[in-house]
Amino acid sequence: MVIDLFARKPVGWALSSSPDSELTCKALCMAYESRGRPNGVMFHSDQGCHYTSFTFRRQLWRYRMTQSLSRKGNCWDNAPMERLFRSLKTEWLPKAGYPTGQQAKQDIIDYLIGYYSQTRPHQYNGGLTPNESERLYWEEHKILANFT
Repeated sequence: MVIDLFARKPVGWALSSSPDSELTCKALCMAYESRGRPNGVMFHSDQGCHYTSFTFRRQLWRYRMTQSLSRKGNCWDNAPMERLFRSLKTEWLPKAGYPTGQQAKQDIIDYLIGYYSQTRPHQYNGGLTPNESERLYWEEHKILANFT
């Protein structure tokens, strides 16, 4: 999972029964494409082997992103991501799990795109959803851009 820290919006994800560097690269690729292939982005993560692998670091280099890693053993550095996973697990996932991987994938995507980004208010955003927080930001910058 990849979130944009500005509004705490999920912008990239991938699901698999076996996490590895390829899965992490897929989530990064989705985030990179969904944000219009930005330049000069910092990518922050924990020090898990998927984020420190040669495969993942090469992908960051290709996208011209700077990597920032949490301090070893310090979950607070990665708190926004930990919070998203906690919300997903406590607010959405059924306690009995899903009958199929496809149902799990669709339901988690519905949560990320629908509920989490469009409906759920976020304290960090002053009670706004991630989508609304971003909309207001771009509306303000559009006005400012017209004056220059």
